[in-house]
Amino acid sequence: MKKRSKRYEGAKKLVEHGRRYSVAEGVALLLKFPKPKFDESVTVAVRLGIDPSKSEQLVRGAFSLPRGIGKSVRVLVFAEGTQAEDARKAGADHVGGQDLADKITGGWTDFDIAIAHPGMMRIVGKLGRVLGPQGKMPSPKAGTVVEAVAQAVKEFKAGKIEYRTDAGGNVHALIGKRSFDAGALQENAQAFLDHMQAIRPAAVKGNFILGASLAATMSPGIDLAVA
Repeated sequence: MKKRSKRYEGAKKLVEHGRRYSVAEGVALLLKFPKPKFDESVTVAVRLGIDPSKSEQLVRGAFSLPRGIGKSVRVLVFAEGTQAEDARKAGADHVGGQDLADKITGGWTDFDIAIAHPGMMRIVGKLGRVLGPQGKMPSPKAGTVVEAVAQAVKEFKAGKIEYRTDAGGNVHALIGKRSFDAGALQENAQAFLDHMQAIRPAAVKGNFILGASLAATMSPGIDLAVA
């Protein structure tokens, strides 16, 4: 069994076993944990009452956090002509077409988000084997295949996040950094949880959200009272 650090074990002792904390209580507790030497990312994990083997129950999308995510997001855009120029002006880190597709086919994936104009899907559609497993494949459901690529660039640069269910029916979302104040983390966490409640697929029967937890990069999880 992997041995946990003294910092992790110290944080774990602060978490009351079996208790589900409100979002405000969970954030306050997380900020009391011993700090590492770097600014940890803070995430929310949501366990869904879905059957991951049924595509109509899977959840995928994008959501703009009210207080951003506290990190620089590298955005790549597949576009041509005026759309490409608008994407550059909006702050895209990489803009192109077949040239970018060739680099990605060769193994280059040094970006966080890929956005594509619908007219570029003839090129982008061939990249599924590379980008799909990394969760970077542009998709209309995730808001990354859009006509208004410049607007999408601005939104993702400002703190819009992508999310999708994993093989176990869970969704993990970055909601900020440990350096955020409690109010910002609480607002982002609550906004994302409210969003998850609102996107329940029609095919899901019974409870949709079975549980949720809050954690920092090097911390134990804190169960939240959302189910």
